[in-house]
Amino acid sequence: MATFTLPKNSKIRDKGEVHRAAEGAGRVKKFKIYRYNPDSGSNPHYDRFEVDLDACGPMVLDALFKIKNEIDPTLTFRRSCREGICGSCAMNINGSNALACTTAIEDLKGDIRITPLPHMEVVKDLVPDFTHFYAQYASIRPWLQTVTPTPSGEERLQSPEQREQLDGLYECILCACCSTACPSYWWNSDKFLGPAILLQAYRWLADSRDEMTGERLDALEDPYRLYRCHTIMNCANVCPKGLSPAKAIAETKKMMAERAI
Repeated sequence: MATFTLPKNSKIRDKGEVHRAAEGAGRVKKFKIYRYNPDSGSNPHYDRFEVDLDACGPMVLDALFKIKNEIDPTLTFRRSCREGICGSCAMNINGSNALACTTAIEDLKGDIRITPLPHMEVVKDLVPDFTHFYAQYASIRPWLQTVTPTPSGEERLQSPEQREQLDGLYECILCACCSTACPSYWWNSDKFLGPAILLQAYRWLADSRDEMTGERLDALEDPYRLYRCHTIMNCANVCPKGLSPAKAIAETKKMMAERAI
C-alpha cells in the first residue's frame, strides 16, 4: 500500500493563538481557522477564535468579518457580493466546500473549522491560488463561436425550448467548490479539467447558437481531460447553486459516443 505524506513545510503546526470572547458574552461559538503566511517562513497552523453570536451576523462570512475587524486584522480571505453570486468566499467549512456567505452558523454543530479549498496552493490563510483553474477555464474557449455571418444589428435567436437546455449550466459561478471536492481532480488536475470546467464546456456544447460543436468535442477527446470523471458525485453534493456537473459530463460523454457511431 502506498503512503502519502505532506511535505515537511506543509504540515500543520497545531499551536496557534487562542482569542477568548469577552467576559459576559452570551452565545459563544468557537472557530478554528487555518492560518498560513508564506512571508513568515513558518508552517501553517490553526488559530482559535471565540465569537459572541449575539453580536455577530448569522453567516460564517459575518463571523470572519467580525474576527478580522475586531480581533485579528491580519486574517485574510476573499469576499465580494455576500449574496452567493460571485463565488469569492468559497472555502472548506467543517470538511465540506461551501460559500461562507450562504452558510448559516446555526446549521453547523459544535466548533467550526475553516480551511482553504482543498488541493489548491495557498496564497495566504483562506485564499487559494486560482491561476491554474482559470487557465483551464480559458482553454475551453468559454464564449459563443460561430462561422455563419449575421446581418449587422441582428441577434442570434433561440426558441424557448432551446434556451431551456442551458438551465442548470449557465448558473455556475466558478467558485471551484465542485472541482476541489473531486478526488479525480486532486490526483490529475494537471490533465483532468475537473467538474466546474467540464460543466462550462457542456454549457457551450448545449447552446443551439454555437457552431463549433465538433471542434469543442475534439478538444475534449483525451483520456484525461474528460474521462477521468468516475461519477463520484462529490461535485453535485457540494455545489452551492444546486447544479450537477456530473450530469453535464455524462451528456458530453454521450455526445462523444453518438458522433462515433
